Amino acid sequence: MHTFDSLTAYRNYRLLWTGNFCCNSGQWLQLLTVGWLVRDLTEGSATSALQVVTVGGLSTLPVLLVGPWGGVLGDRVDRRKLLMRIQAFMACIAVVFALLVVSDYGVELSNTATVWAAYAYVIVAGSCLSIAQPMRQALIANTVPPEAFGNAFATNSLTITSTRIFGPFIGGILIANLGFTANFLMEAAFYAAMVLVFLPLRTPYQLAPARRRISPVSAFGEGIRFIRREQPVILSMILVGLIPNMVLHQVWFLLPVFTADTLEQAADVGGFLLSATGIGGFASAALIASIGFVFKKGILALCSVLASSVFVVLFAYSPLIVPPFPLVAALVLIGLMSFAQAHFRTTSGTLVQLITPDRYRGRVTSLASYGQGFVFPFSIVVGVMTDFTGVVAAITVLGVAGLVLSLYSLVALRVVREHI
Repeated sequence: MHTFDSLTAYRNYRLLWTGNFCCNSGQWLQLLTVGWLVRDLTEGSATSALQVVTVGGLSTLPVLLVGPWGGVLGDRVDRRKLLMRIQAFMACIAVVFALLVVSDYGVELSNTATVWAAYAYVIVAGSCLSIAQPMRQALIANTVPPEAFGNAFATNSLTITSTRIFGPFIGGILIANLGFTANFLMEAAFYAAMVLVFLPLRTPYQLAPARRRISPVSAFGEGIRFIRREQPVILSMILVGLIPNMVLHQVWFLLPVFTADTLEQAADVGGFLLSATGIGGFASAALIASIGFVFKKGILALCSVLASSVFVVLFAYSPLIVPPFPLVAALVLIGLMSFAQAHFRTTSGTLVQLITPDRYRGRVTSLASYGQGFVFPFSIVVGVMTDFTGVVAAITVLGVAGLVLSLYSLVALRVVREHI
């Protein structure tokens, strides 16, 4: 069992892990809180589901415009300092938004104005995240040697999954008892904590930024050419990643609607469901960190997406599977879906980092995350579909679509299937 080898062996990785834990805690609080805020403000509206899904997916839109250039920047500057500046800014805007949504600290806004303020908030936060998230992944390879990549990436996934257990669990209770402002202030505190943790962090495995006189456009083109000509498996993994990141991830945005309309429960139970996704992801990361990759990474990634699609379909009908205990069935199935998705992300991320030289790492990591930018336009379609057909039918369609696409990928993408 080698679950915590990287944490015990490398001090700089421990600092990075702790900082990522803080940052991910803030992000999950934001996802839960903004979704329920918009749900409450639009309750009774014919477009409530559309607006809830929209505010959830809107944070991914900046990936299309900002993300690739953030990768170029990450290959030119000190990634650690760049992250510290971004997280300090995110802490400030979280405090500002907290003051906007409660009359005790500022001017009380109308429901419509507050919804638009929520949209603006997630766009700004999403712009920061589209740069910060790939850089946090790239820093893993800068704090451990190549032989520790697999364990380090899996252990880092624990910062995502463990915070998804406790953050939404506590956040849902806080919303039910204290309102939304407490969550946004806690989000800001987590971002500030990451900045403090990063102060003593060093990156011994990061190459010095290149001193060549090359334009950002040319640098971006270099990253594209590297993927197309030297490592086409990365391009295939980006395309496969659209299934869990663009299609299946919509289920998480629909959790407030599913919880309220299908399970007939409030925000605290919605927090429990999101926490269940954290438990599933935590189990996946702990398994990989402990025993490594038993199968080839390519085939493991493809099968993980297929399994996740199956669990999405079953989750849609969870109240019918165990009628006396619909919440129990929903918690188990959403946890299994998250287990499979986390297996894909950890496996895919490790594979990409292993075959990418550090001089391309920022650009390739950003491009590997590019598919997340299509979440928002697809969430509009999902939101409209949910308002017309109901949340159960919408989740079923998402699961079936993921199932068809993952089966096709498993058969067609030989370059992925046979990769180590």
